[in-house]
Amino acid sequence: MTDREQIAEQYHCMYRAMVEKDSATLDAVHASEFVLVHMTGMHQPKSVYIQSILNGTLNYYSAAHEQLDIHIDGDHATLVGCSRVEAAVFGGGRHTWSLQLRFRLVRRNGQWLFTEAQASTY
Repeated sequence: MTDREQIAEQYHCMYRAMVEKDSATLDAVHASEFVLVHMTGMHQPKSVYIQSILNGTLNYYSAAHEQLDIHIDGDHATLVGCSRVEAAVFGGGRHTWSLQLRFRLVRRNGQWLFTEAQASTY
């Protein structure tokens, strides 16, 4: 599998884990220093982000992926993913969002890990 294919697979795997509330997979695909920057500007470190998925603060129901843009530079990469995501977050109703996540990744021990994500709409 190429680096590009591995990164794309990590993205799809992450979304499956979000929908399934699979904390082991979420832990495995995100680096220890991972931070999610929400559209509001709020920063969530990895542990808080995963706990928010598990406790229902962030509920994900489905994701249809429309576009992935991947750039690789040695052991670092960026990925911009555009997906139609059905979710209910922070006590709001269930909606379908045109969600763009802009990721930074690092390759460690042969595995690509997400280190940062910035959320926006498209």
